[in-house]
Amino acid sequence: MSAARSLAVLHVDPERGLGGGERQVLGLVEHLQYAGVRQTVAAHPDGRLAPLIAHLGVGVAPLAIRNHLDVLAARRLSGLLARERYDILHFHTARAHAMAAFLRAGRGASRGIARVVTRRMDYRLRGGWYTRRLYNHEVQAVVAISDGVRAMLIESGVAPAHITVVPSGVEAERFVPSAEARTRVRRHDATPDNACVLLVVGALEARKGHDVLLEALARLGDPTLVVWCAGEGGARAALEAQRARLGLEARVRFLGRVDDVAELLAGADVMVMPSRQEGLGVAALEAMAADLPLIASRVGGLPEAVVDGETGLLVPPEDATALAAALARLAADPGLRRRLGAAGSARVRARFTMAGMAAATLAVYRQVTAHEVGHG
Repeated sequence: MSAARSLAVLHVDPERGLGGGERQVLGLVEHLQYAGVRQTVAAHPDGRLAPLIAHLGVGVAPLAIRNHLDVLAARRLSGLLARERYDILHFHTARAHAMAAFLRAGRGASRGIARVVTRRMDYRLRGGWYTRRLYNHEVQAVVAISDGVRAMLIESGVAPAHITVVPSGVEAERFVPSAEARTRVRRHDATPDNACVLLVVGALEARKGHDVLLEALARLGDPTLVVWCAGEGGARAALEAQRARLGLEARVRFLGRVDDVAELLAGADVMVMPSRQEGLGVAALEAMAADLPLIASRVGGLPEAVVDGETGLLVPPEDATALAAALARLAADPGLRRRLGAAGSARVRARFTMAGMAAATLAVYRQVTAHEVGHG
């Protein structure tokens, strides 16, 4: 099965939101469509991914998965497999992957379908032997988005030979900044020209480390340092309370959900990712594509994207003092910001493109389908 046109893929991503993982699925589907791969995406009927997939002209099958034990969802997925012939079943989230346990491999609708799962998170797997079985026996290949995620999988008991690293990618040209966009977004936010804008893009969750950034900002006391936080999440109330406690109301703005991240990137000076955990960080790649330097925690896959001293600065996680020092260094040196940003732009275009991610994923598909044919 060497020709791309002979492949048929059913992707499963049941999330309601449009996070970095869903944007990767969207880009993957678009590029595989260019390659002639026949695809369907099983997505939440009320989620944000489904209409974007439909806009590409790719089929969408409504599928909501409530939890890892949603037997009804597994039956619906089995029905999808029975109605149409697929070569690949690609799970893109943990909840989607959990459905593999309810599909009887090698029988009925599942016979001859190779299964692939993508893992994007860098924390250890939970669930003991059951989860190890999901990764080692219920799929033919595990795609890790970074070496950091691969290392975590191996520590959790996943066989190394089962794992292929396929880094996330971005459409770099979509993030090329313009002076007009910079002026527009700063005026809209009433941000002074002399301000150094620190941008954080990501869900307001503990793992993203917004609280560490607020602590670092409070230690500096520089009124020209302004933080824009793009994203929503369960930690918002706590972060707003922390902002008030630290007296940062005038310098930290919670923007909520932002659909056009490129506009924000054009208006910012530094991207900050103070994460406690991060698989790779699509936000980091998007910032690099927009010529922004990064300050990021040395966790997960972030050091694979951000080269310390070359494309940005890496600091230990949970270290507000080190983060404050890095913020002060970049805020005081526009020339360093430009050099780091230019190097990051070159790196993302060389190593983290959406086209490259799709081509590497297609290679995984070809490998596992060849194995299925050889052992069918």
